[in-house]
Order: sequence, then structure tokens, then C-alpha cells
Amino acid sequence: MPGQHAAAGGDRGTGSRGRARPTGHDVAGAAGVSQATVSLVLGGKWQGRVSARTAEAVRAAARELGYRPNLAARTLRLGRTRTALLVVPVLTNDFFATVHRGAAEVAGAHDFGIVLYPSPEGINAAPDPFASARTALDGVIASSMAPEALAALRGEGLPLVMLDSDEGACDATVNVDLADGMRQVVAHLRELGHRRIAHIAADVDSWTFEVRARALHQELRASGAALVRTERAALSVASGLEAATRALTAAADDAEAGPTALVCDDDLLAVGALKAARRLGLRVPEELSVTGVDDVALATAVEPELTTVRLPAERVGAAGMRALLAVLDGRQVEPVRLPVQLVVRGSTGPCGADSAG
Repeated sequence: MPGQHAAAGGDRGTGSRGRARPTGHDVAGAAGVSQATVSLVLGGKWQGRVSARTAEAVRAAARELGYRPNLAARTLRLGRTRTALLVVPVLTNDFFATVHRGAAEVAGAHDFGIVLYPSPEGINAAPDPFASARTALDGVIASSMAPEALAALRGEGLPLVMLDSDEGACDATVNVDLADGMRQVVAHLRELGHRRIAHIAADVDSWTFEVRARALHQELRASGAALVRTERAALSVASGLEAATRALTAAADDAEAGPTALVCDDDLLAVGALKAARRLGLRVPEELSVTGVDDVALATAVEPELTTVRLPAERVGAAGMRALLAVLDGRQVEPVRLPVQLVVRGSTGPCGADSAG
């Protein structure tokens, strides 16, 4: 009878067609577990308390029944909104889009929402998009920004996880091994016989680019190669073209030997460098080698395809969200450093005998 069914299933809402909305009690019955187990699994706190097999049975039952937790009730009960803010410098860069994908996948598995916010000021102080609604957030994940730039966004006591940033005033960090990436670049170029290197450096005052420059300088010195020139550029193809043109023409103007390879801080800069070489009549890689960092889609859309350091953007976002969840659970979070990989393609080749001096 309807009355008995309601009593057995507990209080239920109704859908738009009058059907009873499944409850945690229904999920527990379908999975053959207690409601407490359902709460642990769907709340993301089952590890070490129930088996992976049981957790998957609960998730499968929830999917089959179309169960969705009552987030409003959970917010009142736990004092959380289950919403995180992801702050990135720009939305037009593939790297940050992939960071978001990784964070959103982990967030969704734990019934969290992600609000994506671009900070047009880059590493400078960002305007607060939630000036009157900080209680709408449980924490902040920020990529490639300085901690002090997020003072307004963080709010009083709001947990902060930094991605690709200095291990400063934050609760957890997730970084990639950029120094090793530069070591791999230099080793690759030295094996090809290059000794005169120019650096097309991002004109951005941030930790991530400081690490790249410092590691490049150290590796060149250690390998006996020379950094013949550094040209700074905004993060765009056009700026990369201008900076590479300056690097490649300055030596000729000074009657000095020019660089045989350009190491660029970013794939956008490297694509600009490829354009500069073509306009100056230099063949890549026969007369000039070019490398980038990121391995975004653009790296394989050019000809020759770009040798670049692949950064695990999706893993960065996923690890950042997991770190925030751990902070919210009161767990100690160790700094995460993810490996990178040099992907060798057609933009690098042996140094020409006539320019190897």
C-alpha cells in the first residue's frame, strides 16, 4: 500500500512526474549494505573503512536508481557547500582547460562542484568574484599564481591549494618537475651537438617561469654550453615571433655567432619562434632547433611538429582536487611533484657542422 511504501522508504521528494525520488535507504537496500556505508561511500570517506568492492556496489546501485544526494541538507548538516573555486590565469590555453578537466572529474566523483574563474590580472591581485558570498565556497584551487595574489579570493580561513606555484602561504601544493624538464631539454640539445642556446623567456614574474630559467642556466653551465641571449616575450605567438626575431638577428648585427637552438618557455612562444625562423629563411631543424613546454594541441598543428616538454595537466588538476578534499577532511597533505616528459618531434635536429663552433 502507498502508506506502507512511504513508511519503509522514509521521507521522499517527488520528481516532476510525481515519481518518488530514491533515497539513501533505497541505495542501501539495493546494495545490501547499511545506510551508514552508503554515506561513507558517496561522501568519499570509504577508504580504509569498507572494501573497494563494496564501494563500487554502492556506486552502481546509486547510478541504477538515479540517486542524487540532497546537497542542501548536507550543507546544513556539515557546514559545507561542496563547491570549490578553480582560479586560472586564462581560459584560452589548452593547459588550463585540461587542468580543469582533471579537477572536475575528481570533484564529480565526490559530489563536489567546480566553479572556474579566470584571473585576467595573471599573477597580480585578482578581484573577488564572490565578494558577498564567500560562504558559497569550501576552498580554492589556484593554478600558476602567487599565493599573495589570491588574498581576496581566499577569504578568511578558506583552504587554498596551489598548482604549479611556490610552496608558500597555502595548505597544499601540486607541482610538476619543471627543473627536470629543462634538464631533459638541455641533454637532448647537447646530444645533437648544440652549444649556443638562446632563451625565449616568458615575460611573466612568477615562480613557474623562474624555475624554468634557473634550471636552464644551471644545466647549460654544467654541460659546457653557452646561453648566448635571453629575450623576454608575452605569452603569445606574436610576441614569441618578435622575441625570436630579436634573438636571431642580434648576433648578425653584432657580427657574432648566433644561437643554433631556441629554448622557449611555452609552446605558444615556440610556435612564434618557428614563424620567425621561416621569415628569416632559416630551415628548422637543419639550421635551427626549437623547443617548447606544455605539449598543447598546437604543438602538433605546426610543421615541423614541436619538440616540447609534456606537462601532465589533467593529473595536476586531479591531484589538486584530491589535495583540497584531504585538507577539508583535516588530513596532512604532503607536497606533490609530478614527473614530466620530453617529447621529441621534428623541430629539433643535429647542429650543422658549419655552426657548431
